[in-house]
Amino acid sequence: MDPKDVKLRPERAETDSSLRAEREKADEELTRRGADVDRDADHVVELARARADDLLEATRKEADATLAPGGGSAEIAAGRQVERTSEDEAVGEAREAADDKLEAERAEQKRALMQLLALEREETDERLLTERTRSDHALATRDDFLAIVSHDVRGILSGMAMSAEVLITTPRQGAGEAVPREAQRIRRLTARMNRLVGDLLDVVSMESGKLALVAAPQDAARLLTETMEGFHLMAVAKKIGLTSEVEPGPTRARFDHDRILQVLTNLVGNAMKFTKAGGAIALRLAPMEGGLLFTVRDDGCGIPADRLDDIFERFSQVSRADSGGLGLGLYIAWCIIEAHGGKIWAESAPGEGSAFHFTLNTGGTRASAPPLEALPQRP
Repeated sequence: MDPKDVKLRPERAETDSSLRAEREKADEELTRRGADVDRDADHVVELARARADDLLEATRKEADATLAPGGGSAEIAAGRQVERTSEDEAVGEAREAADDKLEAERAEQKRALMQLLALEREETDERLLTERTRSDHALATRDDFLAIVSHDVRGILSGMAMSAEVLITTPRQGAGEAVPREAQRIRRLTARMNRLVGDLLDVVSMESGKLALVAAPQDAARLLTETMEGFHLMAVAKKIGLTSEVEPGPTRARFDHDRILQVLTNLVGNAMKFTKAGGAIALRLAPMEGGLLFTVRDDGCGIPADRLDDIFERFSQVSRADSGGLGLGLYIAWCIIEAHGGKIWAESAPGEGSAFHFTLNTGGTRASAPPLEALPQRP
């Protein structure tokens, strides 16, 4: 563990200390139990050998008793003694060999157990490090997120305060267009604040698995019409061409109208941010096997290839300086489409614009993503 990390996070030092203490206790208990097992095993072996010795002694005495009175000649007795001594030596050697083998097996078992324990502890340490890394990332993301939210909220409130100050200090007579202009500005800032709060509440609902959907069979072509109407004035003001196209075929599906409209609004809003004056944004709806395919394509600055995999994560931003948002729009869009059983993905390259696609089901199964060659191409 990095000493600097421990110094910065005393609770981790406490966790590490507790973990070491628990492992030391485990080692002591393992050693104690191992010694108990070995001692019990040795005792069993000793008892078995003692019984074997007693049985052997009784057998020998019985054999001696069956011999001729007087135990036979001295020569026969001497030979018998030599034979028994040889047998005793063989038994002793066999027992020593068995003891050596048993000791070697015990040592091997202990080495294997310690290796296994070391591997398990290494795996635990790796998992702990991974969790801490994720925790650090989550904390850093949270801090960045709070900084962005604070900046946005402060900017909105400052704008409201300025407009309110203008209204307060403007004489009632001769105010001209100042009052309606500032009132409209306050309305826009309030709408921004509502969107910000709405996004935060949506994320909370999605994280807790309580995203509310009110799905009903309806015509998806209406979504493109409403999206076009919502962004028409912005597109004109920014001098961006905004078009839509509905391919021939059935366009009815079961979905939550407001939520899918929210997805399209997020996608087109992002396209507006990254498309310069004179650029173009195209919306397309195409029937496909098992569902509908939506596409929002722009010829803006594009997205680096190494960012395509994480742009749908919470608080992820392609360019924070350019977007100025919370990085929640694409994450919310992903959650909504997943909740509908569809898929959402992006294609892009720096300087070549971007294309965002998502699917909705028309039947009871998930609409599969079409092959790349079947996707709508840039006009």
